[in-house]
Amino acid sequence: MWFLNAGSEPDQNQEDGAQAMGIAVRNEGSNVSSAINVTPMVDVMLVLLIIFMVITPMLQNKVQVDMAKVDNPTNMPDADKEDAIVVAITRDGGVFLGQNKVALSELGGQVRDKLADKPGKTIYVRADARSQFKAVEDAIDAVRTAGVDDVGLLTQKKEGPGGAGGE
Repeated sequence: MWFLNAGSEPDQNQEDGAQAMGIAVRNEGSNVSSAINVTPMVDVMLVLLIIFMVITPMLQNKVQVDMAKVDNPTNMPDADKEDAIVVAITRDGGVFLGQNKVALSELGGQVRDKLADKPGKTIYVRADARSQFKAVEDAIDAVRTAGVDDVGLLTQKKEGPGGAGGE
């Protein structure tokens, strides 16, 4: 075979002309590694874990109260819906409408405003088991004076042997 080197005369000593013509022979198939580099994957997973740990508490739309535990609670699945109107009474007598703390004197007006486009809706009360009964009674009275007929009192099921409590 005759091959022409750049700027010189034909060369017969070349076995294959790949080097003489500037074509590099690549043998990539023999260097393929099937091992997965896990370091970037672990980095991404740790970042996602931190993001979820920070965001999850913000997603809860409930004021934390220790509700009364009863043997036979009534199931109220509508209380967990996003558009449910929930009044919470804390142990120290604080009244919350959703996440917002409100004065007891303003509770009726704010409930009336929320119910303006949803007549006949049930209002749910989440009271702390150790809150004073007077505070719960006053909150229910304020809701009832706003024109609400259906008030649901949320409780938890007592945990039996080997059983888990629920709402």
